[in-house]
Amino acid sequence: MADKAMALCGAPFCLHGRDEETGLDCIGLAQQCLIAGRFECDVPNGYSIRGGSERSISEFMAETGFERFPPETLLREGDIVLVRPSPVQWHFLIRAGDGFVHAHAGLGKVVHCPGEAPWPIVSIFRPVEE
Repeated sequence: MADKAMALCGAPFCLHGRDEETGLDCIGLAQQCLIAGRFECDVPNGYSIRGGSERSISEFMAETGFERFPPETLLREGDIVLVRPSPVQWHFLIRAGDGFVHAHAGLGKVVHCPGEAPWPIVSIFRPVEE
């Protein structure tokens, strides 16, 4: 999934975007990575850029075949990381290389940010190991 995330760097940002040509938001980015990892998922759409809950996000990720880990867990390549940019906003990052890939609304595109997560990590999601 990390390779797919890196390959999507430069794709335009678009709220509710699900296509790398016309634009992706953080959920669209995660969806593209999930599809590349052969995960079946029907991601939500029509949501506000603000709102939602950690519980509903965790439930969706569990239904998709992911296990939730606490924020202090050592990160692995390809982890889907839930962060909290503000008290009313959630955001997904994909662990890739020496940093994270995410759909950056301010820059208007998908970017790789080296180093630590730019916002507090709330949860880490990984495929359930069988």
